Amino acid sequence: MKIITIEEREKWDKFVTSHEEANFLQSWDFYEFHKNRGNKITRRALVDDDEQIVAVYAGVVETAKRGKYLAIAGGPILDWKNIKIVREIFDDIKKTGEELDCVFVRVRPQLELSEKSLQLMQKMGLKKAPMYLSVEYAGILNLEKTEEEILASASQGFRRKLRKAEKAGIKVTAETSNAAIADFCTLEKKHAERQKYVAFSTNFLTKQFEAFRENNEVIIYTAKKDGEILAMNFMIFYGPEASYHYGVSSELGTKYSAAPLLHMEAMQEARRRECIRYNLWGIVEPDEKQHRFYGVSEFKRSFGCEELKYTPAHDLILKPLAYQKTLLVEKLRKKIRHV
Repeated sequence: MKIITIEEREKWDKFVTSHEEANFLQSWDFYEFHKNRGNKITRRALVDDDEQIVAVYAGVVETAKRGKYLAIAGGPILDWKNIKIVREIFDDIKKTGEELDCVFVRVRPQLELSEKSLQLMQKMGLKKAPMYLSVEYAGILNLEKTEEEILASASQGFRRKLRKAEKAGIKVTAETSNAAIADFCTLEKKHAERQKYVAFSTNFLTKQFEAFRENNEVIIYTAKKDGEILAMNFMIFYGPEASYHYGVSSELGTKYSAAPLLHMEAMQEARRRECIRYNLWGIVEPDEKQHRFYGVSEFKRSFGCEELKYTPAHDLILKPLAYQKTLLVEKLRKKIRHV
């Protein structure tokens, strides 16, 4: 077997989407987005003697004051039971990080958390990262259940909000237009001011939207009443999973409980695309009431979702002395941000 750089989108996505646990974090288009923003990326694959892919990982080089690092979110994608393959891939990850002159490589594998998974990270020479890389604790809905079954498992409050939105005459649209992402960026800024967080830049959101639109993997859902935007969801559909990537709302949208309607519409589209999973993404523990994501976590739990913990981000340290700066900065940042 050998490890090569992959240049063919179809070949890459065919392998990644053949794995039930896969989501957009290792998709071809997610790294087109990073490349379009001027970042260095890598897409590597382990292939057998017949040139068939048996494992992959994609990563992006992040340049920060605390040190340059290679970020591999949701990967690698491989058979975790095959230690030989795991070893081959992590050896190559180290080699790639060194070639890119990184201080460390941060990996958040698409692997369910267990004592065994943590031991495997240690065996590969990694240590738990001081900060997360991508969502580590997610709310998941099984789309193999019917809409009726999902609603039956949802909280009474969720069903009440849904009925309220329906009676209010709220209309939902699904779009992939430039106007839709422009509206989303405008509402996101207002939402960020109200919720007191730092908004993404228009460039960041627009380039991400354009990258996924290229291959029909994104839809912006908008809830309106009397022509006024109440709430918007940025949804990504990739392989077996539909991902609730971003969601924003206005004060009026909160009053009318518009958000549940958007999700029900998106779930219908996910089923049409034969997705088996609806990922609501980040949640926190029920007792973390001081956490800034506590409120949104309770909203997601009202869907009756299953809770999945991924193996947390781990670092492969390449430059130990420079890495000490990362530790200090990130521990302080984590404390300030309450995450």
